Amino acid sequence: MKIALAQLNYHIGNFSKNKRKIIQKIQHAEKAGADLVVFAELAISGYPPRDFLEFDDFIKKCNSAIEEIAGHCTTIAAIIGTPVFNPNSKGKPLYNTAAFLSDGKVQKHFYKTLLPNYDIFDEYRYFEPNRIYEVLSFKGFNIALNICEDLWNVQENPLYTVNPMDEVIGQNPDFIINIAASPFNYHQIDIRTEVLRKNAKKYNLPLFYVNHVGAQTELLFDGGSLVMDRKGKILNEMACFEEDFQIYDLDNVIKGKVIRGVTNHRPVIAMIHDALVMGIRNYFEKLGFSKAILGLSGGIDSAVTAALAAEALGNNNVYNVLLPSRFSSSHSVDDAIRLSENLNMPYDIIEIEKPFSAFEKTLKPFFKNLPFDVTEENLQARIRGVILMALSNKFGYILLNTSNKSEAAVGYGTLYGDMNGGLSVLGDVYKTRVFELARYINRHSEAIPENIITKPPSAELRPGQKDTDSLPDYESLDEILYQYIEKRQGPKEIIEMGFDEKLVRRILKMVNTNEYKRYQTPPILRVSSKAFGMGRRMPIVARYLS
Repeated sequence: MKIALAQLNYHIGNFSKNKRKIIQKIQHAEKAGADLVVFAELAISGYPPRDFLEFDDFIKKCNSAIEEIAGHCTTIAAIIGTPVFNPNSKGKPLYNTAAFLSDGKVQKHFYKTLLPNYDIFDEYRYFEPNRIYEVLSFKGFNIALNICEDLWNVQENPLYTVNPMDEVIGQNPDFIINIAASPFNYHQIDIRTEVLRKNAKKYNLPLFYVNHVGAQTELLFDGGSLVMDRKGKILNEMACFEEDFQIYDLDNVIKGKVIRGVTNHRPVIAMIHDALVMGIRNYFEKLGFSKAILGLSGGIDSAVTAALAAEALGNNNVYNVLLPSRFSSSHSVDDAIRLSENLNMPYDIIEIEKPFSAFEKTLKPFFKNLPFDVTEENLQARIRGVILMALSNKFGYILLNTSNKSEAAVGYGTLYGDMNGGLSVLGDVYKTRVFELARYINRHSEAIPENIITKPPSAELRPGQKDTDSLPDYESLDEILYQYIEKRQGPKEIIEMGFDEKLVRRILKMVNTNEYKRYQTPPILRVSSKAFGMGRRMPIVARYLS
């Protein structure tokens, strides 16, 4: 038997496009002699459909698409992820389903048992868990068919009281097929591979795994579909961050023959780079936009954002606007111009002195002779935000936000100013890693001027300002933030690591008191295991560590 794996980039709710892609791959697999072609979890709807699942019309469109696709499965079979209505009167209204299609119709539904309800997942909000366990019999083989999380209950501290594979192993399956929607973070490939390996070894079965690829707003799916033998050895890995399609001879898989020696275990910074480029590109494509705008300050965050956007969208589609003030250094302007010229990106210079002076004059009677402070600093950022949004409105650009995760964590940004944007590119990338990204972008040639990378970071909102005037050094700040945000360590545990107590308490207070700002940020491309946004839900009006 020959099994095809189709790793595709779906578009949530775009039934005609998703359906067309699936049918094309079914026909391709059929012509290539495959007996079965496998698609990812919730392929029909795209993942995650979220509250679209509350609309009966949405589910009916999924069902209609599946029925149409089934008509193309006459001499080939297919497994496709889709939501279906729960036929029972009790329980949640839907099942997360793997539909088995053959002989021109939907033959059987296999439901997902383990419904994740943590981090970015909220499947138990919509779906009823499966309680009937059976194998799929096809062409003389018994297949343990399951969906994503159903294989993840093999960790040392299992989240669930049931393990679906334990329930079907007594039915003597010959191999496992797992269809998934497993989002990217820079630890995920290693974790996912180990989970799959544990299953293959524990149950002594070959394993076929199909994942989504592509970006769905902030969630990035890396693909990385694979085939393992019964000992957990990877026989083949499919591409990361791009669509892929492979056909496997089951006999060779059972014998443990390596099909193609490809590995996706590359340096973390390379994976983050590719994920962000894909995230930008897909966000624009799926919204129907092609051009970006951003404020290019001469600093490293906007430089890295511009370089990533140029790679994702094409250099002519990234419009850089330099917005110098009376406090901007000449080298910052020169560095921004040089970056634009290095990458052949269009740019303009718009001085903000006139509107800033006008605001100073207008507000002077009402500021009651109080001295220059953060108010005037924020005013400059907000003027820049107004200009960028005006250009965005006038010409149909999407404004890219350039704030990094370190700044977002401690509130080092101005609401309705430099926190504006339709998409946050670096909001899940700590400042120290932004420097790594700059070096990676420059690995072949100097796209980002060296001076941008080496000069001390500064917002340039007052004379001689540096980030370290308001923040600890980024090496210490980022490590403390990582321990608190990603690792969920409390102040006592972080202090015991050797960090200064006053510094730790100050940083954690800054994180928690600035939650209100993060509620108003654009969607953030997720590359870590704990990004700001849907996967980190914190109250605003709270007193914990604040």
